[in-house]
Amino acid sequence: MKIRIYSRQGCHLCEHAIDLVQSFRDDSEVVDVDSDPELIAQYGHRVPVIEIDGQSVLEGRIDESNVRRVLAEH
Repeated sequence: MKIRIYSRQGCHLCEHAIDLVQSFRDDSEVVDVDSDPELIAQYGHRVPVIEIDGQSVLEGRIDESNVRRVLAEH
C-alpha cells in the first residue's frame, strides 16, 4: 500500500493529518503541493489530501477514526 499526503507549509490541518497517518504508517510520503505548479493547480487549497495507491481517500479535516477506516479498507 502506497500512501501519499499532499500538504503545504504552514497548514495546521496538514500537520495534523501527517501526524495521524504516520502514527499508523511511518512509510507514508509527504508531498508539498507548492513545489510543483501542476500540484498547485490540481490540489489548490484542498490540502491535506490523503491518497492510497493513487486514489484520493480523505481531504480537509481528517480525524483518527477516518484514518483507521480507510487504512482498514485498503
